[in-house]
Amino acid sequence: MVNALAHAYRGKRVLLTGHTGFKGAWLAEWLLALGADVTGYSLPPPTHPALFEQLGLASRLRHIEGDIRDLPKLRQTVESVRPDFVFHLAAQPLVRLSYREPIETYSTNVMGTVNVLEALRLAGRPCTVVAITTDKCYENRERLHGYREDDPLGGHDPYSSSKGAAELVISAYRRSYFSAPNSVIRLASARSGNVLGGGDWAEDRIVPDCIRALQRGEAIPVRNKVSTRPWQHVLEPLSGYLTLGAQLAAAVPASPLASAFNFGPDPAAHRTVADLVQEVLKTWPGRWEDKSDPSAVHEAGLLSLNTDKARQLLRWQPVWRFEDTIARTIEWYREAAAQPTAIHALTTGQITAYTAAAHARGLAWSN
Repeated sequence: MVNALAHAYRGKRVLLTGHTGFKGAWLAEWLLALGADVTGYSLPPPTHPALFEQLGLASRLRHIEGDIRDLPKLRQTVESVRPDFVFHLAAQPLVRLSYREPIETYSTNVMGTVNVLEALRLAGRPCTVVAITTDKCYENRERLHGYREDDPLGGHDPYSSSKGAAELVISAYRRSYFSAPNSVIRLASARSGNVLGGGDWAEDRIVPDCIRALQRGEAIPVRNKVSTRPWQHVLEPLSGYLTLGAQLAAAVPASPLASAFNFGPDPAAHRTVADLVQEVLKTWPGRWEDKSDPSAVHEAGLLSLNTDKARQLLRWQPVWRFEDTIARTIEWYREAAAQPTAIHALTTGQITAYTAAAHARGLAWSN
């Protein structure tokens, strides 16, 4: 299906940081399907197994192993690739790990973002940049209504605060260097809710924890059963990132699209961890046990996003319901285990199914 995204990215040079991670591998696969010329810059895959390796991406794009804290190598990469688009996903993405490794978390998420933007600034070439942060960048007051893009930034833990700081870096670079009428670089940021999907093998994330336990025939350990999150399939925010990039590239200078955007699910998908696990068990029978620990490090109990801005300015909206998201996610893990050689077809098949569902709903990016 040739759609607006294919028209925007076909034949374009795309630099994708963090392509060896879970979200980065899905985005790399989608960009390749759209006909983009993709270069990935990242550390080696952070997990084993890793979706990046399961998809065989190293042989299907230009794969560069590098650290975003290495400014000289980043500059060399940018000069070599001469990207039309940059999607910056590379990060230390785990809350609990950030408590154990705060320096690595801040240096990667804050100074790594500085280095990416500085490399692009020094190159001075026309480029559209979408820098990815997180819904946890907001100063979370555990309130019921969803956070909007102009709400205060903050963060209790090192991970969340590092992403709030990264948003400040992005805003400063945009206003200091990329907002002049003659600027050739257009910069936006994207904040998404908790993503689910096949190929996530990280520690301390609920769906991988579910899969590992179910595969072993053990009870699923649930740490924070009452915590509420904006759960969404990984393809939802990725469709937002791609839509934002495509529209920003086509916009006039100083466009309101050069700003921050939330990408999250409908309110019905704001569910507790216990709700999510129960939904998983409808598709893959098993059991779970409460592993709450009153002495555990702090993690947000309630978090939701308002996506009115993306709906109004980008005409973007989520496609799959909460139940669809869980069903598609478990389908991926079960089919991947049964047919490891079919993982590429399974993954691209889900991208195709998601795009078709968006087309059926009349979403602009899928037409």
